[in-house]
Amino acid sequence: MLDIDADTVAAPRVHRATRGSLTHELVRDATLVLGDLDGTHRHPERYARRFVEQVAQARKALGENLLPAIRLHDLRHTHATLLLADGVPVKVVSERLGHASATITLTVYQHVHPGMGREAAGADGGRTRHG
Repeated sequence: MLDIDADTVAAPRVHRATRGSLTHELVRDATLVLGDLDGTHRHPERYARRFVEQVAQARKALGENLLPAIRLHDLRHTHATLLLADGVPVKVVSERLGHASATITLTVYQHVHPGMGREAAGADGGRTRHG
């Protein structure tokens, strides 16, 4: 189970109701985000392929120099990196990613943000300086 904000939870329900293909009652709170209406799970590769196709179309329309070639999995890394850069505890990020342990998250995301090393260096307020 993944905690998400109320607006994100409501977005598919609002979209489906607006689209008219589903009634409000068919969209249950327990419905999988990546699932069929009967509650079964769809293979994530289906979405990954579609995402790559959409990015390719956008790159063609906008110009390849304006949009990098990205994969759906890259968004997962971006999400984790932004959470860690914002100070979200590693344990929380690890749980959101479904990692078996926070150690895995730390190993993968130890680079987090290039400027964080500089921030850490100055975080002691000069207490370690001699003189």
